[in-house]
Amino acid sequence: MFTIEEINQNQHLLPNHTLGFRFMDSCLSEVVALQDTLLLLSGGNRTVPNYKCETQLILAGIIGELYSSVSEVMARILGVYRIPQISISAQHPMLSDKHQFPSFLRTFPAATLLPQAIAKLLYHFNWTWVGILFSNTDLSSLQSQKIRQHMVENGGCVAFLEKIDDRYPNDRLVKVAEVILQSSATVIVCLCYEMHLKPILELVSFREITAKVWVFSSSFTINPHMFTRESWRLLNGSLVFIGSTNDIPHFTNFLYHVWSFTYPWGTFSKLFWEKAFGCQWEVQNLTHVVTGKDIIPCTGEEDLKALDPAIFQLNDLSTTYHAYLAVYAYAHALHNMISVEPMEDNFEIDTNIHNIKPWQVLQYLWDVRFTTESKEEVYFDLNGDVPAVFDILNIQIYPDDSSQTPRSDCSESCFVGYRKSSRMGYSTCCFDCVPCSTGEIANETDTTECWKCPEDQWPNESRDKCLPKVIEFLSYQEPLGAALATIAVILSLTSILSLIIFYLFQDTPIVRANNRGLSYLLLGNLTLCFLCSLTFVGFPTKLTCMIRQPAFGFIFTVSVSCILAKTVTVIIAFKAVNPHNQLRKWVGPKIPNLILIFCSFIQLLICTIWIASHPSFPENNTRTESGKIIIECNEGLTILFYCMLGYMGFLAIISFIVAFLARRLPDSFNEAKFITFSMLVFVSVWLSFIPAYLSTQGKYMVAVEIFTILSSGAGLLFLIFLPKCYIILLQPEMNTKEYLTGKNTTHK
Repeated sequence: MFTIEEINQNQHLLPNHTLGFRFMDSCLSEVVALQDTLLLLSGGNRTVPNYKCETQLILAGIIGELYSSVSEVMARILGVYRIPQISISAQHPMLSDKHQFPSFLRTFPAATLLPQAIAKLLYHFNWTWVGILFSNTDLSSLQSQKIRQHMVENGGCVAFLEKIDDRYPNDRLVKVAEVILQSSATVIVCLCYEMHLKPILELVSFREITAKVWVFSSSFTINPHMFTRESWRLLNGSLVFIGSTNDIPHFTNFLYHVWSFTYPWGTFSKLFWEKAFGCQWEVQNLTHVVTGKDIIPCTGEEDLKALDPAIFQLNDLSTTYHAYLAVYAYAHALHNMISVEPMEDNFEIDTNIHNIKPWQVLQYLWDVRFTTESKEEVYFDLNGDVPAVFDILNIQIYPDDSSQTPRSDCSESCFVGYRKSSRMGYSTCCFDCVPCSTGEIANETDTTECWKCPEDQWPNESRDKCLPKVIEFLSYQEPLGAALATIAVILSLTSILSLIIFYLFQDTPIVRANNRGLSYLLLGNLTLCFLCSLTFVGFPTKLTCMIRQPAFGFIFTVSVSCILAKTVTVIIAFKAVNPHNQLRKWVGPKIPNLILIFCSFIQLLICTIWIASHPSFPENNTRTESGKIIIECNEGLTILFYCMLGYMGFLAIISFIVAFLARRLPDSFNEAKFITFSMLVFVSVWLSFIPAYLSTQGKYMVAVEIFTILSSGAGLLFLIFLPKCYIILLQPEMNTKEYLTGKNTTHK
């Protein structure tokens, strides 16, 4: 009514022409809509298919219906005669099929993209755990499945999917209400009509329920008067998709002046008047609102502005606005027909608008393109649809002090450093958060897997980023490395000092007594033993890794061989005192040199094979200790390393046994006692080395080996040579041939 009046007063649109209208109420019934459509086509009060009984009927087109099911019934009949029909609310995608509905158009967006739009809204707010209610219609069922599909593609899940209808038995409605109450989902998508949701909300309102956010499709009409006070409050904060709506200038003022005296034929106006003011028109009671003695006569002078503005439902003018666009679409099509050249010479248009045919109006409707006062461009595509643009309406019933977006997820988000672990028997959106494994990070929330750090990096404490690993080796700059290096230098200097003392007093009996050449060689080797431990300190290089173990093994073997040779020398010297002993011919350097060369050669052969075939090399060990890169020497073929140690230990045990057997020789040859103690220390140290070496890692493993080298070498140095140096320097009277042979001893 408003739009037609506005067009009739417009001097630039259909000038000198007047549009009229006729209301027909389908009562939302397909049967009534079919009957009224046939009456409209036949004219008069009788339905006569294929006959027009009213000569003056000038029909340009039809506007309606609200619902897709009713629109479909009308469109199938009207399409036969190519009579245009523009729906202001029907959304079913099927109606876009021009083979079935060739004359159907609509100003309300088709529901084709609505499921995708709702899914994008859910994804935008990160609502991954939602319930879905849908009305018992084909369109709602189809939309619910598409939303479910879009949610799964975006990583979301559907907590429940329930069909509703106000005609369902009460026990079925109670079951749906229980599902809503027990679900942890705080967001519910409702693809339903308000009358279908009404009984569900009433059942839910009787129980305490946490706040839910309802997301309604465009089929839901915002009508607070349909719900109880308690159930309506449950919808606070909800979101409603509506067709794109703009301002309709002067429409509000028009509403306040629509009354029966302005439009005396307006049955709708009288119905509204009686319901709004609780009055009754004279000789009429259209709504049966008041009866008996309480009858208040309607005067027509009641003040509409005194009513609650909500009674006009101005909070949702989406349907009203699209009716406004539909009337203007017809007006522009008619205007183009009488003022523009004929379309491609397909037919000629009579300048008299009374002679136009509906199928001619349909042809011009396809090319209609106009701009409303609110600067919105309106046109129809090949399917008779307008561009799909939706507005989102937020229902605010009472003030909400909270400005935070509600959460709706089955499980709390996993923070960085954690990954999602699915719960057995639950949806993929229900999960537990478990920390990343050792050496892995997660720098995103809600990730399903953690990532390994590179070999040279390690996770920080929160396991959300990789940090460079600590590089570890036995350095000269740290206290342990510096202390061991200092001890090694001191012991080597002590060995050199002992060698100097022996050299300066080389002609004294105590130096000459036990093969001074072997003593010089032993002291020189001990010096090298202490110095070779320095190759274990500092950053491992290819050269130091290759030579340090073979060098230490060979030098120590030479030292032990010297001790074995010295012990054998003592035994031969003692036995050779007897003139009849066959060992007299072996007295001299021949046997000791042979022992020294033979025993050392075997170790030299082992070390040569080791270096030639599988030499040690530096490597970065990232496996042994978390968060560290241990720079160490890989021993290559480990069995050769233990062969070297085993052979050295074998010689040490032989030397210990031989020295032990010679410990009771006369005082003149008492060096065997010191060798026995020194070899006991040597063997004990190296036997304890193996378990200690295998139970440590990194720089402490190296420190254990250095300590073993230094302590075993120090045992040989101090137990064998310290007593002799003491006699040479502090007890010179004991460093005589008579004292050593015992001839100056006084017997009592």
